[in-house]
Formats: sequence, structure tokens, C-alpha cells
Amino acid sequence: MTVDQSTQQLPEFAKALTGPRRPRIALMGEFSAGKSTLANLMIGSDPLPVQVIATQLPPVWISYGTSPATIVDLEGKEASCDVETLEGLSSEHTAFIRIQCEEEILKMCDVIDMPGISDPNMSPEVWERVLPLADAVIWCSPATQAWRQSEASVWEMVPEHIREHSLLLLTRGDMLSSHIDRAKVLKRVRRETEKLFRHTLIVSLTQARDAGDDPHLWAESGAEPFVDEFLNVISLLADHVSSDTVGKPFSALANASNPTADQGVAAEAAPKVDVDRVVPRRPVAKSVRARPTPRIDPAEEPSFTPKFS
Repeated sequence: MTVDQSTQQLPEFAKALTGPRRPRIALMGEFSAGKSTLANLMIGSDPLPVQVIATQLPPVWISYGTSPATIVDLEGKEASCDVETLEGLSSEHTAFIRIQCEEEILKMCDVIDMPGISDPNMSPEVWERVLPLADAVIWCSPATQAWRQSEASVWEMVPEHIREHSLLLLTRGDMLSSHIDRAKVLKRVRRETEKLFRHTLIVSLTQARDAGDDPHLWAESGAEPFVDEFLNVISLLADHVSSDTVGKPFSALANASNPTADQGVAAEAAPKVDVDRVVPRRPVAKSVRARPTPRIDPAEEPSFTPKFS
């Protein structure tokens, strides 16, 4: 199955996707483009053991909950997951690894960390078969080699209903020598990807990760505009993922007028999340007064992540 095919029927392994239906955000890009760093930054923790970070893995599907990690095969059967299992895992026969964490961001959306599209040791079918289940993509592209032809070729195959809600994130912005260089690269890529993404941004994920309570380093990283755009996408998608569309990928919503569209996997409706209340607590210098906008008590405010807070 190629990614440009219309999703008329959910794959067999989708039957493992029980539970609340939240917007599904796939992290994609070429190998070593910063996807896993972004996933850890968004979630606020590393969902995988350190021993397997460098292992070639199939898609890792991260959602809210407390259930143990499982491996989902192509028939939707689940098996227990541990370090030894991951080290010998065959991506050809695995749909995805399912991991649950109790992190606030996962109350808003599921995060799917995809393998690199340019990995010569992994068939593209490994991520192609999962992509139609996503609602949007955050595509990571290193700013030093931003938006290569290989990336553009793959993106052309992604369905329009996914592209229109997706973000292009130019990572490693700190590797460019000046703000002028950043601006030039961003201008070029925005010109080349016009109408292909909802928005294109540049960021240094390592600076954002290391910002801690330093508002200047946080601002320098470029993470603030990304957080805003990400929350906008989640808010938009959450409006479509409601109780009358439970279990359907966003493609099914886009083709709702098609009477042959698949009815999806039976699942409980996700609790409605007020995205306006899940506002990331950015680093703020103690000498700077808080914004006058009404905010809930910090002790009760859900955090976006420890680093986006």
C-alpha cells in the first residue's frame, strides 16, 4: 500500500487501537533529523529505554495511559514488550510499538514517532502502512540541509487532508551561523513548500531542551512559535475528533460523504480537552511580570512538558 492511496478500509492492525480517540500527530523526516528529540521534548520524558534508542524501530505510538508497552503485529495481535524483545524485533512483521505514559500532552493527542524515511535498512512500507491513521504530521528537516529533494518526493505522496494540518519544522537552527542565515533558509523553504504545509518554522531542539528556566535561551531556540502553532493544530483537529467519529482516521472525516468509507474501530470517545487551558508554561524571568491574561493557579495548571514549561 502506498501513502497516496485513499483509506477506504482500516488495516487489520488498527483493531488494536481501542480507547479514547484523540488527534494523532506523526513525527516524520529523514534519518537523524531530530524526530526522537522532538518527541522527548514534547512528551517531557523518554518513553523508550536508553538501551534501544539507537535501535532501528518501527513506528512508536505513544498515548495517554498506564498500560504496559506492547508490540502490535500486522494482524493487530499484541505481545509484551521489553528491551530484549525490541533488540531482536522484526520491523517487517510489526505494525507499531504501543507505549502509554501519564503526561499531560498525551491527554490532547497521540504522538507517533516514525522511523526515518531514508533508512536504507528499512522498507518504507514500515511507516507507509501507519501514516493513513495519522491526522497531521510534524515533518523534521535539518536547517543545514533543509528540504531535500528526497523529502519533497515523499511529501508529494502524503494525502492532502493530512498535509493541510501539518507543520514543517527546520531543526538544528543553532547550527546556522547567524539570524540572517536563519531568515534566508526559512524564506527559501517557505517559498519551495508554499501550500504544502500549514506553516514552516525553524527551531533548535537542543536549545529548547536545555532552556530550563532561562527565558532568553527559550526565545533564542525558536520553540515558542512552534508551541503556538502546534496547539493551534491540536485545537483544530480536536473539533473533528468527536463522539460521532470515534475510531476513524481523519481521512475518513475528509471523505465522510463517501458511503463506502470504513466505519472505523469501536472506541470510547476521548474526553473533550480545553486546549486553551493546556497552555505551556514558558520560562519566565523572575523580574518580568506575568501576562495579564487570566490564568489558572500554577499548582493546578496542566503542564505541556517539563521543557515546554
